Amino acid sequence: MRTLRFTKKAKLIKTDEFSSVFNFRKRIFAQYLAVHYQPNSLGHARLGLVVGKKTAKSSVHRNYMRRVLREFFRLHQHSINPLDLVVRVQKKFNKKDFLSVVQEFDSLLSKINLRTSLNSQQNNSNASPLKGNQPL
Repeated sequence: MRTLRFTKKAKLIKTDEFSSVFNFRKRIFAQYLAVHYQPNSLGHARLGLVVGKKTAKSSVHRNYMRRVLREFFRLHQHSINPLDLVVRVQKKFNKKDFLSVVQEFDSLLSKINLRTSLNSQQNNSNASPLKGNQPL
């Protein structure tokens, strides 16, 4: 049985890791959240969170938003393709918006899973074992 712990291996911590995901330039967004993503070769998903002071002045509100997103990721981390995800909060949310934020995050993750699985299938179908031996 898989554990549902949010370990250090599941976190993006270093600035270079965040920059790498932002520079990959793939993102998907909705009303509250923008998710930047990049495939990784680790075999599991990793999460980084960005909640700016512009979004919520109070650290209490910023930490609440981080907690909600971290908990949802923790519960669903095994159903996410091996990706590095940076979730950026675009609009402040609180307890009354909880359900809509969770639904939004779930729909964004399912769209990303669909996109990345389609891209990997296309890359595999384009790879030909005889590619070097084909006549020009």
